[in-house]
This record gives sequence, C-alpha cells and structure tokens, in this order.
Amino acid sequence: MFDTLTERLSGTLRGLRGRGRMRPADVDEALAEIRLALLEADVNVAVVRRFVERVRERSVGGEVTASLTPGQQVTKIVYDELIDILGTSPLNVQFASKPPTVVLLAGLQGSGKTTAAAKLAQWCKSQGRNPLLVGADLQRPAAVEQLRTLARSIDVEVWSQAGDTGEAGDPVACAAGGLAHARHAGRDVLIVDTAGRLAVDAELMTEAARISDAVEPHYTFLVVDSMVGQDAVATAEAFHATLEVDGIILTKLDGDARGGAALSVAEVVGRPVAFASVGEKIDDFEQFHPDRMASRILGMGDVMTLIEKAERVYEQEEAEAAAQRLVEGTFTLDDFVDQLRQLRKMGNLQSIVSMMPGVSDQVRNAEIDDDRITTAEAIVLSMTPAERVSPEIIDASRRARIAAGSGTSSAQVSNLLKQFTQMRKMMGGMMGLGSKRRPTGRKAARKRSKGAGRAGGSRTGGGGRATPKGASRTGKPGGQPSVADIDWDALDLKLPGR
Repeated sequence: MFDTLTERLSGTLRGLRGRGRMRPADVDEALAEIRLALLEADVNVAVVRRFVERVRERSVGGEVTASLTPGQQVTKIVYDELIDILGTSPLNVQFASKPPTVVLLAGLQGSGKTTAAAKLAQWCKSQGRNPLLVGADLQRPAAVEQLRTLARSIDVEVWSQAGDTGEAGDPVACAAGGLAHARHAGRDVLIVDTAGRLAVDAELMTEAARISDAVEPHYTFLVVDSMVGQDAVATAEAFHATLEVDGIILTKLDGDARGGAALSVAEVVGRPVAFASVGEKIDDFEQFHPDRMASRILGMGDVMTLIEKAERVYEQEEAEAAAQRLVEGTFTLDDFVDQLRQLRKMGNLQSIVSMMPGVSDQVRNAEIDDDRITTAEAIVLSMTPAERVSPEIIDASRRARIAAGSGTSSAQVSNLLKQFTQMRKMMGGMMGLGSKRRPTGRKAARKRSKGAGRAGGSRTGGGGRATPKGASRTGKPGGQPSVADIDWDALDLKLPGR
C-alpha cells in the first residue's frame, strides 16, 4: 500500500544522508518533498502540517547541527515523528481477570468489520483463549451467515438471533444475549460484530451506543478501511465522540491505495492502531507496531515481523535439520520445495519481500506472483528422486521431460535449477564451506561434514565461530547473491497463459 510513499520518502532522505552539512535551506527543500509525498498519499492536511512543523523544529535546532551525520539525524527525526503519528507504542490487549473480555467492533458498512471479527477471534485463539463471536449485524443481508462461514473455518462458535430464535432482530438484545451465553458457556472472550451504514448518521450512532451500554465492552475497536483516505478521519471522529474508541483496526492494508488513513486516524483521534489486516487469509492479521510500520514506510524493512511470521510457520527441529543439511552440503530440491511451501504459509510473497531490509526499490516494487511458488513445486515434483538429490545430472533430455511433466518450458526448468544452485552456494558460503568446488552427492557430503569442524576451528584459532572466507561480519558472503537479490523476472516461473 505504501509503495509510492516509500519510494518518495526514501529517495528524499537518501539524498540528505549523503550530505556532510545541513543548512536550513536543505531542510526546507527536503520537507517540501516530504509534504508533497504525504499529501499525495492522502494523509490528512492537518496531520501533514503538524508533522512537517515538528520535523522542521527538530531539524534546524542543535539536534542536527551538532551531529556528525546531519542527514542521518534528519532521517531519524522523520522516523521518530512517523512513530508518533502512528500511535507511539503498540496497544497490548489485557484480558479481564473476570471473563469474558468483551470487545465491540464498530465502523461503516464495507469497512471489513465481519472479516475483522473472525480474524480477531483467530488471533485470540492463538493467545490460548476461547472466544465467542456475536453476530449483531442484523441489518445487512447474510451478514450473520458470512460470520458463521468464517467462524467454521477457525472452529469458533457464533451467537446471533438471526436464525437462532423466533424473536425479531434486535441488535441490542442480541448482543446482551451473546454476553449471557458467553458467561454460561465459559467463553473468556466475547467479540461483538455490529451493523454499519454507508455513512455516519444518528441512527447508526444511537444503535452503537445502546449496544455498548448493554455489553459494557472492555475494548471498543473502530474498524477503518485503509483505502478510504480522507473520509476515514471524519468517520473516526464521529465514532470516537459517541463510543470513546480504545483502538483502531485497519483493514485492507494489502491493497493498492495510497494509505493515508493509516497515517491520519491515530493522530486525529488520539488512539493507537491496535491491529492491521494485511491480507485475505484468516491469519493475515497482526498486532500493529508503529515503529515497525514507520520502518516499512521509510524502506528499512521489518525484521521483527518477518521473524515472528517465520516462528509461527517453521518448526524449530525442522529448521535446524534443514540448516544442518546446508552445512553438510546435502540440501536437496525436496528441501528447497519444502522451504517454498513454508514461505507460502507466511503470507503474501510480495509483503514478505517488502519486510526484508536492504531490498532495492526495484525489487520491492516488482510484482512477485505467488503462483511462481506453485510452478516451482510442479517442476521439482516432475523430477525423479535421483534428480532432486543430484540436480547436476539433469541434461537437455531430462529438462525436456521435466518441462513436459510440469507444464512449463525447458528454460523455466533451467532458471529454477540456476536459482537453486545460487541459493545453495550462498548458504554454503555463509556457513563457511568456502568457494572451492566439491564433489556432490550424500556420501561425499558426509565426508566433507567430518572435516567441517576442523576447518572452521583453524580459522578462528580456537573453538569460536568461524568467519566464512570471503564473508563480512554481517554474515553476507562477499560476491555471493543475497535473498534480496533474487531475480524473479529471470526466474520466470509463471505458468503459460497466466
């Protein structure tokens, strides 16, 4: 969503970092570019004005002039002020000592409340909780059925008057009944999905206030569509005046809109963004961390979120076994496909690449099709077991057979093998295997692993960790490609006709 803003801001700040001195005129020139970039991203005008004023006040003072690297200091100031706009610190949900913890979701129709309710329930389950969903949106046709469909996929119960009783559809009575049922059934979290309107009106506000009075929520979250731009601010102000919003849930952050709502709502309302929906899958729902989002916006990646995603997907023993096979030189194409499958579980491939620090704007903005993982899997599964273990035996006739079996071309097979070889060399270099050519195959790899400890120990002069030959202390081997440098266009794993 922030691709254009990221490109503009990172480009402007990159120019500042190259300067040894920083004059007020330089600051004003950079701030003019930053102001334009924020306005084009549909950030609220008042928010932009306050942001620019705070950055200027700090940048032209002693904080920058006394710095040895004034350009970098300005970058830090922009980063700090972005964090302030986004809410300073994450909202940590505290569950009630006397359950259930009641969460009320409010917002306009079409903002994604129902989907957000199911995603929040899944997040609560991941925290070891036993949630109950209440379908109190009795205005929109099939709203409760949509909630039930989503809830079935995560094995969560839904309470609603719609279809459950013969009573008329009263959302206030429905919410109160859901609270009573949660207490009786021993649910420790109650999530109430309410109705919305196409625009803020008196009827919507009155109904939301009555539901809030009936269930007395511990948390009231306003669900905001990140793609609506300036209208999100007026909506947030109206709901906050009625319900005293505790936090905000941003939806559709994976969309292609400019993202101004994400940079405006928290600042205007004075409440933090609590969660963000970052994809279509039920697991694409994250606690919102202002510092991480600010880092993404400035093109500096988001390592912590990337690590957390990996920890949820990868089993520690499996990851350690794969790393050991890399050390031994026995990492096969079967392992490669398994890693791709795990990568796919982490979410949208494009978003994962955007979290990697040091990725160029060209790679970050490139369209990386998730179908390429499926195609790579098809190519590998069309190989024989021997070919997956020793891909160097694949000649022209084998490539043609593999291409026919996977519905791809020989060129696509060759590109996949090339990328796999590069990755294995890169990882081998990072583990200190050196750059000399070694015999392949499991038996030869076992022989190499026996001497690996001796070779590593000699390099350190003792029992410490070896620094790989040709590698920097950051772990990136000199002359070898990094993950961020994978040429997805050259890989060209799209299926024909897609």
